[in-house]
Amino acid sequence: MGIHLYRIDDRLIHGQVVVGWGQPLNARFLVLVDDLVASSDWEKELYRMAVPPEMDIYFADVATAVQEHARYAADPRPGILIAGDIGSMYRLAKGVRAIGSVNLGGVHHRAGRIEKLRYVFLTPAEEDELKALEASGVEVTAQDVPSAHAVPLTEVLEGQTK
Repeated sequence: MGIHLYRIDDRLIHGQVVVGWGQPLNARFLVLVDDLVASSDWEKELYRMAVPPEMDIYFADVATAVQEHARYAADPRPGILIAGDIGSMYRLAKGVRAIGSVNLGGVHHRAGRIEKLRYVFLTPAEEDELKALEASGVEVTAQDVPSAHAVPLTEVLEGQTK
């Protein structure tokens, strides 16, 4: 089974991930990849509280996630790997080279970002990282919930919605 969904979501763990994606995928573990969260016991405890008891959660910085990826991928249970930003997922994919697709689930507004979809705002540098990710063989689509249409990266970058 292993990792069924690689997702970029700056909110990390929240209801849309745990319920919206976790239930349809029958996810039994989450891997939260974020350098800052991995180094903060307080933040890890906060995110742990958002995860139902039947789900395990693992916290890793990008370097640890690269080292432990084979273990996550070999887990007999279905899981979700969530990175808090595009740069982290890009670095993970470069280190692992076994990621087939990435779900762009929520990259929200902040200074310097331009709206592409109602839930995806990107800087030019983030656009370049996504293009490089896709050029490396990783399919990148935007999809906030499983029932929504998966928007290919080319359409995201053009700001098209369907």
